[in-house]
Amino acid sequence: MTGHGPLGEHTHYVSRYDPEQLFPIRRAETRASLGIRPGDVPFYGVDFWTGYEVSWLDERGKPQVALARFQIPCDSECLVESKSFKLYLNSFNQSVFARSEAVRDYLVQDLSRATGATVSVELTPLASARLPVQEPAGDCLDDLPVTIEHYHPAPENLSAPNPVVSETLYSNLLKSNCPVTGQPDWATVEIRYRGPGIDREGLLRYIVSFREHQDFHEHCVERMFLDISERCLPEFLQVYARYTRRGGLDINPLRSSEALEAPEFQRLIRQ
Repeated sequence: MTGHGPLGEHTHYVSRYDPEQLFPIRRAETRASLGIRPGDVPFYGVDFWTGYEVSWLDERGKPQVALARFQIPCDSECLVESKSFKLYLNSFNQSVFARSEAVRDYLVQDLSRATGATVSVELTPLASARLPVQEPAGDCLDDLPVTIEHYHPAPENLSAPNPVVSETLYSNLLKSNCPVTGQPDWATVEIRYRGPGIDREGLLRYIVSFREHQDFHEHCVERMFLDISERCLPEFLQVYARYTRRGGLDINPLRSSEALEAPEFQRLIRQ
């Protein structure tokens, strides 16, 4: 499906269950620019979405609220455009469901159909939700005294001249922009790898170089994964971006050279 659906358009908010609000976007359209061919995806991964504004009515008309976690496989045919996802969740607001399990079943059904893959959904009542704010893993790059000159992806900053290490590095300075509206998307990115030691100043310059780049969250992470893989030749690599929520949703794409278990359900200070 081409276009960007409701993103950037005047919005009519629907409050009755309506799966047609979901607008899928084929991953292949952007991946082609990265040299990724359909059926030949060079990484494993999941897009973790957290929904903080999920609500419906019980049989007495009383609102119910829950925290939701969605897991969309990175090998799904489509991703879901974020504004359409929010509009879809809003459509539950005045819909009656006898049990939370019924809400979850509809979410699984609709999102799996939209993405072309089996989507995992976990609904947690707020009374039992435990989401303490945590610090990112590893060493922070942000205090390095670097000079920044490029604000579009600059993989030439990447190199790995140091002895082999196994480490995790992170930065809170990742910013990209919505490809349709131009709105800023803020994130913390964690880079876990094993291999020749990456030059930290160059890595920070590279992360900051996304500052004026326009693309979806998922594809920014995939570009990072491919650039680091090509320039630094790690034996193992994982790139995990934790984007600040907008409209009650945050998006957290993870890409890895190895199939791994899903990370613990947690959030950072800006989420």
